[in-house]
Amino acid sequence: MSTTTPSRTSSRTRGSSALQHSVVRPTRRPRIGWGGTIILLIGAAYCLLPVAWVLVASSKSAAELFSTFTFAPSSHLVDNISELSAYRGGLFWRWMLNTGLYAGVGALLSVVVSAMAGYGLAKYSFAGKKAVFNTLLAGVLVPAVVLAIPQYLLLAKLGMTNTYWSVLLPSIISPYGIYLARIYAAASVPDDVIEAARTDGAKDFRIFRTMAVPMMLPGLVTVFLFQFVGIWNNYMLPNIMLGDDKLFPLTVGLSGLLNQGASQPAMYTSVITGALLSILPLIALFLTLQRYWQVDLAAGAVKS
Repeated sequence: MSTTTPSRTSSRTRGSSALQHSVVRPTRRPRIGWGGTIILLIGAAYCLLPVAWVLVASSKSAAELFSTFTFAPSSHLVDNISELSAYRGGLFWRWMLNTGLYAGVGALLSVVVSAMAGYGLAKYSFAGKKAVFNTLLAGVLVPAVVLAIPQYLLLAKLGMTNTYWSVLLPSIISPYGIYLARIYAAASVPDDVIEAARTDGAKDFRIFRTMAVPMMLPGLVTVFLFQFVGIWNNYMLPNIMLGDDKLFPLTVGLSGLLNQGASQPAMYTSVITGALLSILPLIALFLTLQRYWQVDLAAGAVKS
């Protein structure tokens, strides 16, 4: 018995020592130095100061706008909103609805087209695939302003200018959205899953609808946000296509109010108040959809 006890003790000691070495100690997170912090603060100030100015300026009356300190708030925000709402029988809210229609419907249709095109380019082989993808890359590099006049001429031939369709149709095709969808489909949809579904008898459209789209959802949300914000802030295309102010989006409508401010300085407060109200839907949209990015990042961390 005395000969076996030391061996058991030594084996336990070695086991406990190995267990201690096998424990993964938490790694320290890299810390950002003062230089990085200062750069981040400068970037945050650069982005947020204009928003803060709009918020403060929209609370001032027309007399206070140019006579008081820039960031000194006042108490006329409700009055400015009421005055803006009363302008030509609530025309501003018509512009808001038009902008929501252009951005919401245009972004949704763009996501559908981008998802199908991106999935097809990522998972199918066909003649001319490389040429189509290279054309898409070239389309990403072309500014939208360059295409505005040709699009106007084409839609004028069809008699569709000065209608909702003249703004919606050019917004459906997004080369950058198709490019993002293609990259995300190639990375997030495994070929083995598609082959297994085909073996079980599933058709291609069913595979895309029930399997590929849920896997691509975080990327499609990104495409939707980019396209929604791009259409919401678009000025050149609706300014060229539309002549009836009842069809105007916020960008064109507020630009018209700003031009009136040259002869009626009181309109400046309405323009600033309208600018403040116009960014609230964008903030709400980002706060609502950011959870899809958080879920995707967590899933990636678990997979890794």
